[in-house]
Amino acid sequence: SLLVNAAGQPRKEKVKLPSSLQGRQPNSIPNKKTEDPVAGKVNTSSLATRQHLSSFHLIPPRVTLGVLKEGCTYAATVILKNVGVNFSRFRVKQPPLHTGLRVMYTPGPVAAGLQVELEVEIFAMVIGGEDTGGLEEVSHDIEILTETETLLLPVRANILC
Repeated sequence: SLLVNAAGQPRKEKVKLPSSLQGRQPNSIPNKKTEDPVAGKVNTSSLATRQHLSSFHLIPPRVTLGVLKEGCTYAATVILKNVGVNFSRFRVKQPPLHTGLRVMYTPGPVAAGLQVELEVEIFAMVIGGEDTGGLEEVSHDIEILTETETLLLPVRANILC
Protein backbone atom coordinates (compact mmCIF):
# COMPACT_ATOMS: atom_id res chain seq x y z
CA SER A 1 0.00 0.00 0.00
CA LEU A 2 1.11 3.55 -0.59
CA LEU A 3 -0.40 4.68 2.72
CA VAL A 4 1.60 2.43 5.07
CA ASN A 5 5.24 1.29 5.13
CA ALA A 6 6.57 -2.31 5.39
CA ALA A 7 6.07 -2.28 9.18
CA GLY A 8 2.39 -1.35 8.79
CA GLN A 9 2.78 2.20 10.14
CA PRO A 10 1.54 5.29 8.26
CA ARG A 11 4.09 6.78 5.90
CA LYS A 12 5.63 10.14 6.79
CA GLU A 13 6.43 11.15 3.20
CA LYS A 14 4.83 10.39 -0.15
CA VAL A 15 6.06 7.45 -2.20
CA LYS A 16 7.87 8.59 -5.35
CA LEU A 17 6.85 6.38 -8.26
CA PRO A 18 9.51 5.50 -10.85
CA SER A 19 9.12 7.24 -14.18
CA SER A 20 8.55 3.87 -15.90
CA LEU A 21 5.32 3.49 -13.90
CA GLN A 22 4.33 7.07 -14.61
CA GLY A 23 4.19 6.26 -18.33
CA ARG A 24 7.43 7.84 -19.53
CA GLN A 25 11.12 7.03 -19.68
CA PRO A 26 13.68 8.37 -17.25
CA ASN A 27 15.52 11.44 -18.55
CA SER A 28 12.88 12.29 -21.13
CA ILE A 29 10.60 15.22 -21.82
CA PRO A 30 7.33 14.41 -23.63
CA ASN A 31 6.58 16.50 -26.74
CA LYS A 32 3.23 18.13 -27.35
CA LYS A 33 0.70 15.73 -28.85
CA THR A 34 0.74 16.05 -32.62
CA GLU A 35 -1.59 14.23 -35.01
CA ASP A 36 0.24 12.23 -37.65
CA PRO A 37 -2.11 11.86 -40.64
CA VAL A 38 0.26 9.48 -42.45
CA ALA A 39 0.78 6.98 -39.63
CA GLY A 40 -2.90 6.01 -39.45
CA LYS A 41 -4.66 4.47 -36.49
CA VAL A 42 -3.90 1.08 -34.98
CA ASN A 43 -7.00 -0.79 -33.76
CA THR A 44 -5.30 -3.91 -32.39
CA SER A 45 -6.57 -4.54 -28.86
CA SER A 46 -3.13 -5.40 -27.47
CA LEU A 47 -1.81 -2.04 -28.69
CA ALA A 48 -4.85 0.01 -27.73
CA THR A 49 -3.66 0.37 -24.13
CA ARG A 50 -0.17 1.57 -25.07
CA GLN A 51 0.24 5.30 -24.88
CA HIS A 52 3.11 5.76 -27.35
CA LEU A 53 3.30 3.73 -30.54
CA SER A 54 6.72 5.16 -31.36
CA SER A 55 9.36 5.28 -28.67
CA PHE A 56 13.13 5.01 -28.34
CA HIS A 57 15.34 3.55 -25.60
CA LEU A 58 18.97 4.51 -24.95
CA ILE A 59 21.39 1.71 -24.13
CA PRO A 60 23.16 2.62 -21.84
CA PRO A 61 20.96 5.43 -20.45
CA ARG A 62 24.03 7.52 -19.40
CA VAL A 63 27.71 7.79 -20.35
CA THR A 64 30.36 8.06 -17.63
CA LEU A 65 33.85 8.31 -19.10
CA GLY A 66 35.83 8.55 -15.86
CA VAL A 67 39.19 10.37 -15.69
CA LEU A 68 40.52 11.56 -19.06
CA LYS A 69 43.92 12.94 -20.05
CA GLU A 70 43.87 16.51 -21.34
CA GLY A 71 44.47 16.85 -25.08
CA CYS A 72 43.24 13.35 -26.01
CA THR A 73 40.08 12.27 -27.81
CA TYR A 74 37.83 9.57 -26.35
CA ALA A 75 34.69 7.90 -27.71
CA ALA A 76 31.78 5.83 -26.44
CA THR A 77 29.02 4.10 -28.37
CA VAL A 78 25.37 4.43 -27.36
CA ILE A 79 22.57 2.44 -28.98
CA LEU A 80 19.26 4.14 -29.77
CA LYS A 81 16.65 1.39 -30.18
CA ASN A 82 13.16 1.89 -31.62
CA VAL A 83 10.85 -0.07 -29.28
CA GLY A 84 7.67 1.27 -30.89
CA VAL A 85 5.51 -0.37 -33.54
CA ASN A 86 6.04 2.26 -36.29
CA PHE A 87 9.15 3.57 -37.97
CA SER A 88 10.27 6.79 -36.35
CA ARG A 89 12.75 9.59 -36.91
CA PHE A 90 15.12 11.36 -34.54
CA ARG A 91 17.80 14.02 -34.58
CA VAL A 92 20.55 14.94 -32.14
CA LYS A 93 21.03 18.51 -30.94
CA GLN A 94 24.82 18.87 -30.99
CA PRO A 95 26.37 20.06 -27.69
CA PRO A 96 28.14 23.46 -27.52
CA LEU A 97 31.76 23.52 -28.70
CA HIS A 98 33.17 24.50 -25.29
CA THR A 99 32.15 21.09 -23.87
CA GLY A 100 34.42 19.25 -26.31
CA LEU A 101 31.55 16.85 -27.08
CA ARG A 102 30.35 15.75 -30.51
CA VAL A 103 27.79 13.11 -31.53
CA MET A 104 28.19 11.26 -34.83
CA TYR A 105 25.30 9.26 -36.28
CA THR A 106 23.57 8.36 -39.53
CA PRO A 107 20.31 10.32 -39.92
CA GLY A 108 17.15 8.74 -41.30
CA PRO A 109 14.12 6.73 -40.20
CA VAL A 110 14.52 3.79 -37.83
CA ALA A 111 12.19 0.83 -38.39
CA ALA A 112 10.35 -0.76 -35.48
CA GLY A 113 12.64 -3.09 -33.53
CA LEU A 114 15.83 -1.82 -35.15
CA GLN A 115 18.55 0.36 -33.66
CA VAL A 116 21.18 2.91 -34.62
CA GLU A 117 24.55 3.64 -33.06
CA LEU A 118 25.41 7.08 -31.72
CA GLU A 119 29.15 7.72 -31.36
CA VAL A 120 29.74 10.17 -28.51
CA GLU A 121 33.19 11.76 -28.90
CA ILE A 122 34.91 14.03 -26.40
CA PHE A 123 38.06 16.04 -26.87
CA ALA A 124 39.38 16.44 -23.32
CA MET A 125 40.21 20.11 -22.81
CA VAL A 126 40.33 22.36 -19.78
CA ILE A 127 38.67 25.74 -20.18
CA GLY A 128 38.57 27.08 -16.62
CA GLY A 129 41.34 29.51 -15.74
CA GLU A 130 41.05 29.00 -11.97
CA ASP A 131 42.82 26.26 -10.04
CA THR A 132 40.57 23.20 -9.93
CA GLY A 133 42.93 20.92 -8.03
CA GLY A 134 44.09 18.96 -11.07
CA LEU A 135 40.61 17.78 -12.17
CA GLU A 136 37.91 19.56 -14.11
CA GLU A 137 34.46 18.02 -14.41
CA VAL A 138 32.60 17.92 -17.74
CA SER A 139 28.88 17.37 -17.37
CA HIS A 140 26.36 17.82 -20.18
CA ASP A 141 22.98 16.37 -21.18
CA ILE A 142 22.83 15.62 -24.91
CA GLU A 143 19.33 16.21 -26.32
CA ILE A 144 17.93 13.60 -28.72
CA LEU A 145 14.74 14.90 -30.33
CA THR A 146 12.26 12.21 -31.40
CA GLU A 147 8.71 12.51 -32.73
CA THR A 148 7.10 11.92 -29.33
CA GLU A 149 9.67 13.05 -26.74
CA THR A 150 13.07 14.57 -26.10
CA LEU A 151 15.53 12.08 -24.60
CA LEU A 152 18.38 13.35 -22.43
CA LEU A 153 21.68 11.46 -22.50
CA PRO A 154 23.83 12.57 -19.53
CA VAL A 155 27.57 12.53 -20.28
CA ARG A 156 30.02 12.89 -17.37
CA ALA A 157 33.83 12.95 -17.33
CA ASN A 158 36.73 14.31 -15.29
CA ILE A 159 39.66 15.84 -17.14
CA LEU A 160 43.10 15.51 -15.59
CA CYS A 161 45.00 18.80 -15.92
